[in-house]
Amino acid sequence: MFRGILIAVIGVLYCGIAQAADTSQVARGRYLAIMGDCVVCHTRPEAGSPKFAGGYPLHAAPGTVYSANITPDKKTGIGKWTSAQFYRAMHEGIAADGRHLYPAFPYAYFTELTRADTDAIFAYLKTVKPVSYRPPPSKLIFPANVRMGMAGWNALFLDKTSFKPDARKSAAWNRGAQIVTGAGHCGACHSPKNILFADKVGDNMQGNLVDGWFAPNITNTKRDGLGDWSPQEIVQFLKTGRNAHAWAAGSMQQVVEASTSRMKDSDLNAIATYLKSLAPVPPKSPPAPDAKQMQAGQAVFVARCSVCHTRTSTQGYPTLVGNTLVQSQNPDTVLHIIQQGASTADTKNAGSGFSMPAFPVLSDQEMADVATYIRNSWGNKAPPVSKGDVKSLRKILKDGE
Repeated sequence: MFRGILIAVIGVLYCGIAQAADTSQVARGRYLAIMGDCVVCHTRPEAGSPKFAGGYPLHAAPGTVYSANITPDKKTGIGKWTSAQFYRAMHEGIAADGRHLYPAFPYAYFTELTRADTDAIFAYLKTVKPVSYRPPPSKLIFPANVRMGMAGWNALFLDKTSFKPDARKSAAWNRGAQIVTGAGHCGACHSPKNILFADKVGDNMQGNLVDGWFAPNITNTKRDGLGDWSPQEIVQFLKTGRNAHAWAAGSMQQVVEASTSRMKDSDLNAIATYLKSLAPVPPKSPPAPDAKQMQAGQAVFVARCSVCHTRTSTQGYPTLVGNTLVQSQNPDTVLHIIQQGASTADTKNAGSGFSMPAFPVLSDQEMADVATYIRNSWGNKAPPVSKGDVKSLRKILKDGE
């Protein structure tokens, strides 16, 4: 009898330990999924769309890729996948059925994750609500639509090694590097791409055009990078989507809302430590804007913008003076906001939010003029904007509808 009781007690203790371990793994996986912003790219943009069910359109030059359903649905999701198959997808870009995935899914960054990391994410995804939904097939032109071609892409650009700490650096720097280059996959948006859509060697984090938005330079470069930001201001931006230098726009707003605002302060400080260590881009002197264009832009600004965008911005609206996004080499984010409007990130840390109306009534020339004016007034310096720049953005936005 005593032996039976002892076996029962051991059994209960074992189950309790196993359950605690499972709970811990799921919690770790949930946090890694937040860090990787998985829910944004794997959820359709329409309001009320089921989370993680896929179908989010990712636009690139050769066409459109739709994100996969990663809920545990057994027919349309990853319900029949094993943890080994999930690890392979994350590290090699190969699905459970052997299909090569497109690098729009940033597996080239997820190689920094360990097997324990991917197992934890997989365990978490197994707990989300299964959704029966099959995303649309990708729409790519030849030769990008040949999936086997991705094997060649992997051979050229995929580094399968996991993150290795640099013993010469601090613990905070190593943690920040691991997040930025791995789960956070910041370079997927912020690093320029070559003709094959791999990161350009030597241009790490120097800015890149994504779906009509310019993901800015996040190296320690002054004016249009993070050179004028303190580590504390970087943390503030990641927690709230705003600081004295910029406000989150486009996909970065989604990143703040679903990812960075939900991360630990220690991790945000680690990210800031790493980003401030990135070598600045050699300074460029933009050409001086035409005086007539500046005068025309000022007229549009006074008529359309000056009520909210005062020099000191005491009303809480984004300041344009010294604004990092305003002074980016590429003007598309500024033009996008003027064309379609914008709103501030909605987080528990941010306080009251603001919205800016769209100004589609402006002509191409008026939009170019006012963008040039705000990019080159109050000490700002950035390349002038042409009528052709505006036309190009309008086409991108129309094609993405």
